[in-house]
Amino acid sequence: MAMGKNQHVTPHPDGGWQVKGEGNEHATARTQTQQDAIQIARDIARNQGSELIIHGEDGKIRQKDSHGHDPYPPKG
Repeated sequence: MAMGKNQHVTPHPDGGWQVKGEGNEHATARTQTQQDAIQIARDIARNQGSELIIHGEDGKIRQKDSHGHDPYPPKG
């Protein structure tokens, strides 16, 4: 299975939060709360076997959660 696009949870310019596939111009979803956006993005990332990347209000990456085919045991 090909890996899907990484899903980013970021502040929406007009308020609230958005879920955006990596490289997409438009948001996949827009929500009032970050938690709602994270849940939507997590479901998409699980379905696509991609990574969930959560940004804070300042736009900096706060957390990453991989739903792809990670090596086992993990390297490092």
